[in-house]
Formats: sequence, structure tokens, C-alpha cells
Amino acid sequence: MPQPRKSQISLIDTPYYHCVSRCVRRSFLCGIDKYSGQSYEHRREWVEKRLLFLSTAFTISICAYAVMANHTHVVLHVDKSLAESLDTSEVLRRYHKLHKGSLLTQKYIVGDKLTTGELITFNETVELYRKRLYDISWFMRDINEHIAREANKEDGCTGRFWEGRFKSQALLDESAVLACMAYVDLNPIRAKMESTPETSKHTSIKKRVQAIKNKQQQPKNLMPFVGNLRQNMPKGIAYSLQDYCELLEATGRCIINDKTGYIDKYQNPILDRLGLDSAQWLTLTTEFEKHFFCAAGAELMMNAFKIHTHHQRMRGIGKAKVLLKSA
Repeated sequence: MPQPRKSQISLIDTPYYHCVSRCVRRSFLCGIDKYSGQSYEHRREWVEKRLLFLSTAFTISICAYAVMANHTHVVLHVDKSLAESLDTSEVLRRYHKLHKGSLLTQKYIVGDKLTTGELITFNETVELYRKRLYDISWFMRDINEHIAREANKEDGCTGRFWEGRFKSQALLDESAVLACMAYVDLNPIRAKMESTPETSKHTSIKKRVQAIKNKQQQPKNLMPFVGNLRQNMPKGIAYSLQDYCELLEATGRCIINDKTGYIDKYQNPILDRLGLDSAQWLTLTTEFEKHFFCAAGAELMMNAFKIHTHHQRMRGIGKAKVLLKSA
């Protein structure tokens, strides 16, 4: 039975979430249909472009993504405080990138004066739009509805395109966040679609590696890696991008060569800091969805999430004790 969204998302526990959407039709989201021979590869670009565009409107950053043949993965970071700090004009500028808004918000944008009664309704509408800017459900709706409409138009049909509501997993600590990001970035390698992370089309890791090769700092539409913890840190993932890329490269080689429990002769700085060994890391990055349901993290964090979301039981706590016990 589907879980209500309020039992899957708790911003007081974490701003990080792993979301998965799966296609319901045999005609594929992307890839090549083996029955008809028709290619849908161009739809990967639809999804990637829409994802990156939405990150410019919502106060939700993209940490990792992978567009697969019949599903998409995305790791998101919700910045509620940023949304709450935006002034009225900025809220409407962002929201109107995606939707027409109301008659009153359109009047405000063009400079028309609002009456006292209209201002009351207008202010309530602005606050509603502000909440939507950090709402994961609205973010996923704005990508999935857009892709469904385009695919239906191309296929000349109507009806459901997606299997149902997207799946959401709360990532409760840095071990869960980094492991899930790697799980997402390595998706094409596990599926034997690609042989290296940097050649994996329509993934966040390919975009990050391209930025490095082009001597750019980091992709502007992805949440940046900002280095090790320190005072006055900018917003971002508190690890080195180089360490993350090297860890993914080593992990990818293990997946291809089926070297269970073995990564390399040295321990990567990220694994040192997380307190994970190679076997734990490889299990997390190859079987993340298998072991965790609506939340992932250390046992203490999962128990807190369980209380805040009013779950009677939390699947995955047993695995958290084993896989994240040292984190």
C-alpha cells in the first residue's frame, strides 16, 4: 500500500532525498525498444534538461541523477530556509518560470495596483507558491508531467506514462547521502550500459567530469562539492570532488570485474571519513534500494525519523546496524 508523502519526507530530520520514477509502458522512457526497433534515446536529454531547468526555479538542488531506460534517479537537497528568505518578487519570478500563476500575481508582475481585498488574497497566494518552491512533490510533478505530455504527444496516445507516484527515500546522514549519490551515478555501469562513470550518458557524474576537463569549477546546475569541513563553508557537499570521482572510478571497476568487497590498495579519504570499509561501501553502492525503503542512515537517525513520521516500524534498521554501524 502506498505510503502518504508526509510519512516519507521530514525536513527536520534531513534535507536530502533520493527519488525514483518508473515508466509504466513497454514503449520505454528512453533506450531502444527491442520489439519495434524504435529508439527513444533522445528522451534522455528531455529528462536531463528538465531536471537542470527546475533547479533554477525551485530552492531544491540536484546532487546526483541518472536517466535510465525505463526509470530516473535523482538525489535532491531541499533548501527551505532559502525559500523563506526570498522576497515577493523573487518568489513570483521563480514560480512564473514554471506556471502562469493567478490573475493577481500576473497583475502584480506588470505593476498594476491591487486593492486592499486583493492584497489579502495575493499575499496568501505568494505564501502558497513559496511553499511549493521547496516541495519535493511539486518538483517531481513538474518534471514527470512535462515528460509524460511530451512522450504521449510523440507516441500519439493518451493515458498514464509513469507507473504511479515517485518513490522517495530520506537520506539521514552523510554516509547515506554519499552512498546513494554513488549508487545513482553508477547505475549505468551496474546495468552494463557503460564501462566507466565518465562515459555514462545523462548522469551527474559525466557532467561533473566534463566540467573538470573543461577547466570549469563545477557544473552550475548541480550542488557543488565544497571540500572538507571548515569554518564559513559555502553551501554544498562537504567533500572533495576529486576524492568522489576517484572513489566512483574505483568502485565502477569493482562492479565491472565483480570484485566483491575490494576497491583498491588504498583507502579513499571519503571512506576514511565515513568510517566505512570497502565491503560496506560496495554493498551500499550496488544494493542501496534493496536494503532501505523510505529512509536510510545510521540506526539512531532512522529511529528519530521513525518517530517524526509516525511509522510503527522502519524497514532497513537491521541493515543500517551492519552497513552503517561505523559511520
